[in-house]
Amino acid sequence: MAVPTTVGALVRRGERLFSQAGLVHGHGFADARDEAAFLTLHALKLPPGRVPLARPVAADLAARVLQLFEQRMRERKPAAYLVREAWLGDQRFYVDERVIVPRSYIAELLFERTIPFLPPAAHVRTALDLCTGSGCLAILLAQRYRKARVDAADLSSDALAVAHINIRRRRLTKRINLLISNYFSKLTRRRYDLILSNPPYVRSAVMRTLPREYRSEPALALAAGRDGLDAVRVILANAARHLNPGGVLVVECGHARERVERLWPRLPFVWPETSGGDDCVFILMRDDLARV
Repeated sequence: MAVPTTVGALVRRGERLFSQAGLVHGHGFADARDEAAFLTLHALKLPPGRVPLARPVAADLAARVLQLFEQRMRERKPAAYLVREAWLGDQRFYVDERVIVPRSYIAELLFERTIPFLPPAAHVRTALDLCTGSGCLAILLAQRYRKARVDAADLSSDALAVAHINIRRRRLTKRINLLISNYFSKLTRRRYDLILSNPPYVRSAVMRTLPREYRSEPALALAAGRDGLDAVRVILANAARHLNPGGVLVVECGHARERVERLWPRLPFVWPETSGGDDCVFILMRDDLARV
């Protein structure tokens, strides 16, 4: 088979190969074409975004791209692990197998200028990213709320090591404090104006059937019990005592709105619209949590 000679030809080759191989593209890419484009641009050291389809590619560089395609199909690992980077919007983060690949509907909300019930910048001086993983949401918090001190907590010391890399690269070590904590267990006396969390929310039955790409990620960051809401239970039971008056809680829970509202019918959840729909992220005020 002839070696592709343009960026567009490489992307089409990757799309075809990935589709034939039955790869799963749930780690920041909508489909085989998006992932092929990402890997092509990375291997050619081109910036992400617009793909220059007609750009010529030398044979040695094309071979580098094809080798990366082959590795992706052979190892069945998320592309982010192969190239040690993942993107949220226009932000690049270092990742490896110690953390799940960053993907969060909460990130979309933090990128927007105004969100109902999300506090304005002047009202947030302390914030918490619970289950921080790679530290991506803690970083977005610090960037949106530039006068806030941010705590980034996780049970995994391995995850915090990755978060430290991302925080150091942005020179935010003085504003983001990394903490080892099983949810709120080590945060006894800490109070926040804003708490957000993208915790584990995969059901046990789903965990047993995950594709190989997802099984490359730490199970600790995915598994959340029989109904996928073990983490949500802990957060809702404890968040109020860690929020200042007027404080806000933001939690991602997968597409679990129906289950969440059935289990906590008295709570006035707000479900902002995201690219995944209006059933992925809920927002609650501190006073509302008294009804748990």
